[in-house]
Amino acid sequence: MLKKDNKIFFMMRIPTAYLEQKKIQRIFFSIRKDKNVSDEDYLRLMKNIYDRGASCFYLSTTRQLQLFRTLKEIAEDEYLTGIGHLNIEESISLLGKPIHYHESKVISTMIKVLPPHESIKSALPRTTSYEVLTQKEIDKITLDPDRLEKELSNFKVDVTKFILLNGKYGEWLLTLGRGDLIIEAVEKLRQKGFIPIFSGRFTTFFLPKAKSIDVAAYAVPINKKQGLFSLEKACELIKKFEKPIISLNPFADGKLSKKPKEALNFIFDELRVVAAIVEVSTIEDIKRIIENMRGVASIIPPRKT
Repeated sequence: MLKKDNKIFFMMRIPTAYLEQKKIQRIFFSIRKDKNVSDEDYLRLMKNIYDRGASCFYLSTTRQLQLFRTLKEIAEDEYLTGIGHLNIEESISLLGKPIHYHESKVISTMIKVLPPHESIKSALPRTTSYEVLTQKEIDKITLDPDRLEKELSNFKVDVTKFILLNGKYGEWLLTLGRGDLIIEAVEKLRQKGFIPIFSGRFTTFFLPKAKSIDVAAYAVPINKKQGLFSLEKACELIKKFEKPIISLNPFADGKLSKKPKEALNFIFDELRVVAAIVEVSTIEDIKRIIENMRGVASIIPPRKT
């Protein structure tokens, strides 16, 4: 149990695993974005999560990152672990401009090059442009080291050892044949001492293309309402995948499923994912998730002989 502010909180042991020899818990809590919630209430919710024994957080916004730093200062706990969120498109350039300035052409190109059956097409933003990128333009897409450096300046290794490379452009670059830019970004993250995680929304499309990228894990959605994939095919792929998988919000649309115990057992026991990022907005969410983690085993790495 943990004593704080003259109150005693009973902690449940949350199962653990390892990513690149760093110990983590198998649940990372992500607090749902809400502009109407004050910083004080956000921090209170973070404290509640921590006081119940959870020490791993996914920080999807700058605001959450700042509040996590405050929590870490209050707790003085070196085991508090954060995953920072880095949108790769912020550092990608085409013809001297951030790539999102050319988004309509990128989308038109994606529609052209994706196979007809790929459901990813239906998830692309609408565009009225029929102009596509030429191969010469695709070849000129670059990673801007100065902008990447600026983005990384928001993070400190002792606060967010893990960085999740996210954003639609990760998959889009893979589709355009520019996975080398992701590899370059990952190398720069490692040079700074961070442990990279690469995220994609379209599991069956994303994982085969990304498997050669040197990251600690791949984060993908595993539910029927997100990801726009065949759940059956995605599960088959995940079971056979040789590198660690993190489940992004297994409860569709950020809501607790009616059977959270079965959902968690499915992803941890059957699919054997290393961890899950679960979104919460209330203390009741937190209680139910932690309670339903009972019985999930820790992953203990084999001893060196």
